[in-house]
Amino acid sequence: MAGGNEVNLNESKKVVPLNTWVLISNFKLAYNLQRRPDGTFNRDLSEFLDRKVPANINPVDGVLSFDHVDGATGLLNRVYKPSSHNEAQWGIVDLEKPLSTTEIVPVIVFFHGGSFTHSSASSAIYDTFCRRLVSICKAVVVSVNYRRSPEHRYPCAYDDGWAALKWVKSRTWLQSGKDSRVRVCLAGDSSGGNIAHHVAVRAAEAGIEVLGNILLHPMFGGQRRTESEKRLDGKYFVTLQDRDWYWRAFLPEGEDRDHTACNPFGPRGQSLEVLKFPRSLVVVAGLDLIQDWQLAYVEGLQKSGQEVKLLFLEKATIGFYFLPNNEHFYCLMEEIKDFVNSNC
Repeated sequence: MAGGNEVNLNESKKVVPLNTWVLISNFKLAYNLQRRPDGTFNRDLSEFLDRKVPANINPVDGVLSFDHVDGATGLLNRVYKPSSHNEAQWGIVDLEKPLSTTEIVPVIVFFHGGSFTHSSASSAIYDTFCRRLVSICKAVVVSVNYRRSPEHRYPCAYDDGWAALKWVKSRTWLQSGKDSRVRVCLAGDSSGGNIAHHVAVRAAEAGIEVLGNILLHPMFGGQRRTESEKRLDGKYFVTLQDRDWYWRAFLPEGEDRDHTACNPFGPRGQSLEVLKFPRSLVVVAGLDLIQDWQLAYVEGLQKSGQEVKLLFLEKATIGFYFLPNNEHFYCLMEEIKDFVNSNC
């Protein structure tokens, strides 16, 4: 076992920049300390180890942020906006006027990753990532602080995502364009990508317009073991044992991984043929052990007659987009910018 771990360590070091390798390895170590074999989770330790940053209405690199707590649900959303060019307006958030009455300003509703269990809207890595999305896409980003498992199992994260989408669509100060609409794309990584899919399904069923779905190595799965799961188990930061723990923590007690939350196009899955589902961009890392499930998701969208673009990055691992130190990062940012602006 020790020899196998050493080989896997060396393999990951060959393809991942050193600072990214250190970052993800530290997350891996922290996550292992927080999970308990009996399925419980050390939330106090998790909160202690998660480096958080506060919102900041004073612009940093042209982006300001503020937190909003919905009085009805208690759900916190962190909003990121491009700052005004007028320095006299810095530190002031105007929630009366629309974003623009002439230009189109996309709104990206973002769901952070963390296997439904870790991280939050105030986690430093996601605060930085959302700021980058604002700068690159010239958009507003609303990062959703959804409830996490195992304290809050399925469907809590989906319910919070749905509540956040409805809240965003109802804000007049998020409208833009001559027709005064809120132009929304959903986005998320890992479990956040899973949430984006399920929220988009609810929106399509309710007739609420979502213009695009961006899924970064989304967390899907199923009961059977796929070729990529067996080939990549433990090689690039993630093990099947890890994944199984998170699914047990999130799914309803007694359910298996063919539940539709995990396997949306599986044996109990739902066809999307009759729905007006948003166009999707699905990003798959070629060194992610659950890539076969992500590719099956793309195939499921295609068979349902839905429009989807696959970005397959052969030598990318999970978390490659956290630091701008690799060609995959810049390729992804360009794809997201083009996708958001072409759909809005």
